Amino acid sequence: MQNHSLPEQVCQVFQADDLIVTIGVNMGDGLAGLDDACLGDIYELMQDASPKKLMLNRSGNTQTVAEGSSIGAPHSPVTMNARYTMMAPDGDRVELLSLRLGHDGSYWLLPLSPIGTGIDYTLLKMEEPQPAERLLDLLCTSFAAGTLITLGNGAQRPVEELCVGDRVLTRDHGPQELHWLGKVTLRAVGTYAPVVIPAGEMGNAGDLVISQHHRMFLYQRHRSGGLAKSEVLVQAKHLVDGEHIFIREGGYVDYFSLVFGSHEIIYAEGIPAESLLVTEATVSRLPSDLAAEVQARFPGVSQNQHFGVEAGPQVVAALKLDAARRRRGTT
Repeated sequence: MQNHSLPEQVCQVFQADDLIVTIGVNMGDGLAGLDDACLGDIYELMQDASPKKLMLNRSGNTQTVAEGSSIGAPHSPVTMNARYTMMAPDGDRVELLSLRLGHDGSYWLLPLSPIGTGIDYTLLKMEEPQPAERLLDLLCTSFAAGTLITLGNGAQRPVEELCVGDRVLTRDHGPQELHWLGKVTLRAVGTYAPVVIPAGEMGNAGDLVISQHHRMFLYQRHRSGGLAKSEVLVQAKHLVDGEHIFIREGGYVDYFSLVFGSHEIIYAEGIPAESLLVTEATVSRLPSDLAAEVQARFPGVSQNQHFGVEAGPQVVAALKLDAARRRRGTT
């Protein structure tokens, strides 16, 4: 067995031809370059589509295929050539990056949020990626600088002032030691623009600013959407309504990710939200000098997700209605 050094990132990608046009101008074609795609075309991920593991490293400003990747030749360049925004029938939006591996021109798709088979996705937007965008900057579960995190003793501290070893209050296991704190600075545009939950909107003491894919922990007084549990995890982007909760674009944002001994629900601005879920993929995104330490401290480099069920847009309306009733003091 070959012993490969730990890659800087592992991601799941699909072949471009796995996502094909079922209705539209390019019927029967896969999704690849900007010159060929047509807005309004409806795509579907094929039932037999199988995600592949793409391992990446960075060499200067170039992203390359890492040793051990299941696709691509080692050390060959990886280029982001397009970003696509699609919408499902229920209104959920999915962003995908189109990647070109090496010099052979093979195209692959990296979903930035979950995508399912048998669902019609309408192509709404296509654009060239920002010159400074890098796959290695995709830390999706993050709090913006200034977010107050509740410590084990009840005090609150800005996330950027936390230190490894601090004991943070968790919902299920009391005070837990912080194992790692990661930071990344990104332009606040597109997928990287933060979601703003204004003070009081969800019971939060101050404005809560988080990444779009960060999941909030919510409790349903009345189960909805066919979910078997009252405890649900909802991505922040699904809470956006443009009026009370919104996406803030412009400038730059400092994101911080927290890792504990297990996947935890912690308190940010007084309300529950998840910590970074450690899996092979998330650990591989860390800088190499930190990845080895985290790998040693987390046996198997794979935490189990919190027992809360992940909920999509189909239950958000019911959750918001429940919150509105609580604010009015009705049931």
